Amino acid sequence: MNKQDQLQETIDFLKSNGITNPEIGIVLGTGLGKLVDEISIEKEIVYAEIPHFPQATVEFHSGKLIYGELSNKKVLVMSGRFHLYEGYNAWEVTYGIRTMHGLGIQNLLISNAAGAINLNYKKGDLMLIEDHINLQSTSPLAFQEAINFGNIFADMLEPYSKKINAKISQIAKEQNIKLHKGIYASVLGPQLETRAEYRMLQILETDAVGMSTVPEVIVAKQLNLPCAAISVLTDECNPKNLQPVNIAEIIAIAGKAEPKMITLFKEVVKVI
Repeated sequence: MNKQDQLQETIDFLKSNGITNPEIGIVLGTGLGKLVDEISIEKEIVYAEIPHFPQATVEFHSGKLIYGELSNKKVLVMSGRFHLYEGYNAWEVTYGIRTMHGLGIQNLLISNAAGAINLNYKKGDLMLIEDHINLQSTSPLAFQEAINFGNIFADMLEPYSKKINAKISQIAKEQNIKLHKGIYASVLGPQLETRAEYRMLQILETDAVGMSTVPEVIVAKQLNLPCAAISVLTDECNPKNLQPVNIAEIIAIAGKAEPKMITLFKEVVKVI
């Protein structure tokens, strides 16, 4: 079966299960699942039950698609995302974005946990992504059937919607939430970076580094789907004073910063 037919089967299955006319798609990053508590849930479907959907790894055994209402808009939420470092290919990592687009979403909001490369940014801060550098050595548009889904030479002049970003910035101001803006570098992982790699990222003038988001954004661009992404900065990556990584602390910091991100997402859903 070709990829178009697979995707159509997935979309038809979800429609037959009552997921109809979602307006906004949301991808929740590592340690950032509590937005779900704010949603008036109409339908939850575990990834493993969805035809052709990537099978969740141990980390995402609870991965599910959630459909419901947030700020009086129909939203479709991926609670648990897929990463290249888990062994998925770029098609699988972005399958959820293509699925949500096929179901009708008009805008896409993405969250992630990232390390702060810009030393003026601190643990627990939020950063609105304005641009990115893809260091994952692959593209979700580099496969034989990709042309069937749109222009494979997607123009990355403006990968993140200036319109949505402006609205998020305004909301942050009104809510008194500190919101940095910057460039996100996407690496393969899963190992963290060496001192030399962090120095390289500083030389490249990136502000944050993570292991996700960029494939999803590239696919959104191919599909002409406006998107915005917010990083929760969970550690400070100073090559001159590098500390051992504590994953439990990273998850805890994401959890503490999460209410600010939830506020931004709830409010921007109202106005896009």
